[in-house]
Amino acid sequence: MLTNIPADLDFSLLPEWYPHSATQLHWPSNRQTWPGKRLKKVEHIYLDIIEVLHNYEAIHLFVENKKVHKDVLFLLEERGIDLNQIVFHIQAINDVWARDCGPLFVCREDNGDIDYAIVDWEYNSWGEKYPPYDADNKLPDYIAFKYGITRFNPDMVLEGGAIETNGDGVLLTTESVLLNPNRNPQMTKGEIEKRLKDYLGIRKVIWLKGGLAGDDTDGHVDDVARFLNENTILAMRADSADDINHQVLDENLKILHKATGRLGYSFAIETLPMPQTRIEGATVDGSTHVPASYTNFYIANGVVLVPLYDKRYDREAMRLFRQYFPDRDIVGIPCADLVWGQGAIHCITQPWYGL
Repeated sequence: MLTNIPADLDFSLLPEWYPHSATQLHWPSNRQTWPGKRLKKVEHIYLDIIEVLHNYEAIHLFVENKKVHKDVLFLLEERGIDLNQIVFHIQAINDVWARDCGPLFVCREDNGDIDYAIVDWEYNSWGEKYPPYDADNKLPDYIAFKYGITRFNPDMVLEGGAIETNGDGVLLTTESVLLNPNRNPQMTKGEIEKRLKDYLGIRKVIWLKGGLAGDDTDGHVDDVARFLNENTILAMRADSADDINHQVLDENLKILHKATGRLGYSFAIETLPMPQTRIEGATVDGSTHVPASYTNFYIANGVVLVPLYDKRYDREAMRLFRQYFPDRDIVGIPCADLVWGQGAIHCITQPWYGL
């Protein structure tokens, strides 16, 4: 069922630590994103992620055609992966960024029962940067129809990596993305905020300034600040004033230290240092930096997948996640080759709930 306006305002965006029914992934096959030998390198990272993740929850793996499906089956069997944990969708896809084009699940309690729905935001490949993107934009509709789940259509461009919630009505985002004229030029800041509140059950929006150099999304929040729990925010910091990201991260931290929750409480702020983001040569869009960030982690059932980039700081990152998620396994995934495509683990995953 499709509806443009929520039946009521009781549906709320779920925090990532809420129990998942599955994770959505797209098998990498876009040669523009992964030219030459880079595609094989990224496939290896995907196999590493699937090998870990399938032990904790089901994976809905989207592959673009039957040939890719056959090839991926062979690779998974070589790794000894339990195929009963993998649900294949042979479906047209444009790229791997499931976080940004996939369905955002919301839920509400109704007489003791939990109802789930999908909010189907428009996806335009971060301001029409990488056409075509129509196949990815259709995925929430496909998922809602296939599984018979209610789908809301807010008629607004929004990517999942641009927002982050604590599950208590607070949402983090960045001005550099949501106020960018390449998304919703017809909408004011107030109108955008109201749309977020109406469709995601948000009570309060914390607006950070921007994101990282080399982030072709214009600065997604999942590369600069994420909730570790309802009351704690992990933010990236750049210790050197010469770091290309120093100014924006410093501005973001100042905002976070002053920010309050829905009921006026202050947040505890944890920080991690930026790993090396400058690369040799340039990415496909000409950037000499990549958005390598420890905030691009993924919380799944029983495990947290942590991107690793830089031996100077990887151990510190792993210690922090073990501290905040003592009941989950903490698994590091080397992501230097993945982030060359300008995204990491959080960017390629989309949690499903209630299906």
